[in-house]
Amino acid sequence: MKESVNTVVDLLNLGRDNAWIVQVFAIVLATLIASYIAKKVFDRLEKGAAKTRTFWDDLLVHSARKPVRLFIWVNGLLLATSIVRRISDEPIFDIVDPVREVSFIVIFAWFMTSFIQRGEATAQDPNLVRKPLDATTASALGKLLRLSVLITTALVVLQALGFSVSGVLAFGGIGGIAVGFAAKDLLANFFGGLMVYLDQPFRVGDWIRSPDQEIEGTVEHIGWRLTRIRTFDKRPLYVPNATFVSISVENPSRMLNRRIFETIGVRYSDANKVGDIVKAVREMLESHEDIDTQSTLIVNVNKFAASSIDFFVYTFTKTTDWVTYHAVKQNVMLRIIDIIDEHEAEIAFPTQTLHFASPEDEGGRAAAARVETPDSGKTTAGPDVGEDS
Repeated sequence: MKESVNTVVDLLNLGRDNAWIVQVFAIVLATLIASYIAKKVFDRLEKGAAKTRTFWDDLLVHSARKPVRLFIWVNGLLLATSIVRRISDEPIFDIVDPVREVSFIVIFAWFMTSFIQRGEATAQDPNLVRKPLDATTASALGKLLRLSVLITTALVVLQALGFSVSGVLAFGGIGGIAVGFAAKDLLANFFGGLMVYLDQPFRVGDWIRSPDQEIEGTVEHIGWRLTRIRTFDKRPLYVPNATFVSISVENPSRMLNRRIFETIGVRYSDANKVGDIVKAVREMLESHEDIDTQSTLIVNVNKFAASSIDFFVYTFTKTTDWVTYHAVKQNVMLRIIDIIDEHEAEIAFPTQTLHFASPEDEGGRAAAARVETPDSGKTTAGPDVGEDS
């Protein structure tokens, strides 16, 4: 009988000693159930947010889905670890409280960076916002906000771990001098990128070129250190941002018009028709649907060339698109050809005219070249009367 009682007591003590296992299992099971419920809740929230007109609820739901589920799992596991900590006095369990504080801060920072990143993409979508931001401005704002979140998170984490923030900042001020000398090129590129973001001499999607260096192409990405440009032969060109501080940059994408500037020559035999041709060309340009008549428009004779009478056409198209511009220019040039043909004239090309004298003319020119002097009876060579003197 006594042995039976001792056995029951031992079982009760064993059950009491192993109760923490049941508690840990229950907490893990509850965490799993809570994570599953959170998933279902977010599924319904996403469906509801998709039906609304505003995009803020979509951003919140999509950005919070993963951080919330991670928060549930982290806290569930840390709670289970706290129960194990009561049984064991191992030093490793002393990190439970700091990990709990740091994990909350990091998960919240993850949520904020995800929200900012999704907001950056949404701000550029014309289907979601009335006045969408351009890619350059949206990227600059997104990077600045994410950088602010990361710096703030790092400082708060250090404070939570017991470090002195003021000491860290002081160390950063002293170490910043050494870092500045060691990474001056990196800092130059950083501030160069900042200048590009603030001044915006070009944006993502712009066609740029530099008369100082062999840089020409379409801007694909503006980073803090490098700008990626896609050249017209489809090769990527990576330019350090510090380069843009010291070179001139031309941005043809911001042209108001494209210029047509051509010189056309008419034969000298059609000199009496040049005035009418110039007048007809000017009238054609003034009535052309693709020519900007509010800009400078000049059609005038400007040169007597070696084999032609030249007039020039100086005007601007309404379009700035490269392909469309060439189509308009072709149309203008073909119309000019038609106008010259309508006036029964021809476009000149380089020619030379050679004059051959007859033998009789040659004899007369030689006789005229001999002048008899009365003083000596000698003859001297006089001016050639057949040529300009």
